[in-house]
Amino acid sequence: MKILAWVALIAALVPIQSVLLPHARVWGVTPDLGLIAVCLAGVLGGELHGLLVGLAMGLALSLFSAADPVSGMMMKGAVGYVAGLAGRHVVYLSPVILAVGILVTSCLAGLITASLLKLSEQQDLWWAVRTVVLPQAVLDAVVGAVVYWVAWSRLNVERWMAEYRM
Repeated sequence: MKILAWVALIAALVPIQSVLLPHARVWGVTPDLGLIAVCLAGVLGGELHGLLVGLAMGLALSLFSAADPVSGMMMKGAVGYVAGLAGRHVVYLSPVILAVGILVTSCLAGLITASLLKLSEQQDLWWAVRTVVLPQAVLDAVVGAVVYWVAWSRLNVERWMAEYRM
């Protein structure tokens, strides 16, 4: 049953991310729902769920964008695995702590992506960090914290996390 839920999540997020969100920009960027979902999958489901959801989400999102599928899979898979490790070892995961984790993760992912791109002289790495990476990371952190806060306050998230911590 859990596999169907993850497949449904990926199938729902891909068209939302690639079709709807480009029309809803904030600060010139859109939130990376795939990264947020992978972080939450890792935190709530553990390392294996985070890794597998990250690999599948990275592949699915890369197929519908101009990104390289291998780098998308590796980046999202690594994020899911690390989020699973963090979820296992952090005793009390509040929405603020999750927001800081997503902020750092999104900054690192944005820096890796910006360094892999061949930017022109007018668009150097500092320009990419200032105009894309930092606003993207802040927006990802806010959206991720809100989604986690809603799940944390409405659902029994602590019970889900206790299942794989045992």
